[in-house]
Amino acid sequence: MKLKVLSLVILFFGLTSCLKNQADGVQVLDVAKYEKNMAQPDVQLVDVRTPVEFSEGHLENAINIDVTADDFDAKVASLDKEKPVMVYCKSGGRSAKASARLKELGFKTITDLEGGITNWKSENKPVVK
Repeated sequence: MKLKVLSLVILFFGLTSCLKNQADGVQVLDVAKYEKNMAQPDVQLVDVRTPVEFSEGHLENAINIDVTADDFDAKVASLDKEKPVMVYCKSGGRSAKASARLKELGFKTITDLEGGITNWKSENKPVVK
């Protein structure tokens, strides 16, 4: 009985956290779903890591806009707020910060890669240098 109650509580919190992400306008996707969404037309793929990290390997067609840089807002201003923006970082922390900032700046559709490029690489997905 305790196991069933515990399972229901975990399921409830898991579902509400997913709903919260979507309600906030930010969708966090696993590698397979993220990769599928990358193929959609007009996607703007943004690596929010540092330029050094970016040069060590990034997703194909990604542009680098460092979320920790002072000019982050100015650089993302060149993106189209009406087109989907897909962000990622090393493991998910900085991309969550970038997603929140993009939402504040008025971007409509924001997708974040769950676990970042670390998860991407762990599933043997390609990176370019």
